[in-house]
Amino acid sequence: MDRPQQDAELDEALPIGYGQTISQPSLVLEMTIALGLEERHKVLEIGTGSGFQTALLAAFSNEVYTIEKIPQLYESAKTRLEAKGFKNIHFLLGDGSLGWPEYAPYDRITVTAAASDIPKELVDQLSPGGRMIIPVGHRYSQDLLAVDKSSDGNIEKTVLEAVRFVPLKGKYEN
Repeated sequence: MDRPQQDAELDEALPIGYGQTISQPSLVLEMTIALGLEERHKVLEIGTGSGFQTALLAAFSNEVYTIEKIPQLYESAKTRLEAKGFKNIHFLLGDGSLGWPEYAPYDRITVTAAASDIPKELVDQLSPGGRMIIPVGHRYSQDLLAVDKSSDGNIEKTVLEAVRFVPLKGKYEN
């Protein structure tokens, strides 16, 4: 059996190149479920990576805006997802920690790399009643947070679990 088929059976983080990993499938599923996606939602994803979670988000929401900082990962994920026929995914190569203000606000935001703090830019782009899932903490230990924005703009943070993600590249790199 070749390596990719063996790896497909594992529930652990795997390298995808360029110093990045794809999180274990069970964690990707937990994060996706924690978003509470609905068909009407507009979602911002920070860290396209391989495009695995992007495909899940696109299947369960209206529109997905995904940002990847590493050109090679951006190109391969875009090519792969477009070949699969996804029409509701919009791609951007850039610093995801700054979000994508042109299309804000977003009903849901998911961040697939660890930030040193919750990026203010992402909170500002989260719609009232919106939810963001983001790992926050130090380089080797983070908490996966659910960040909920009330209709009056107040923020409530809930720790979901302890995690370890690759660092978010850009302004909020830890």
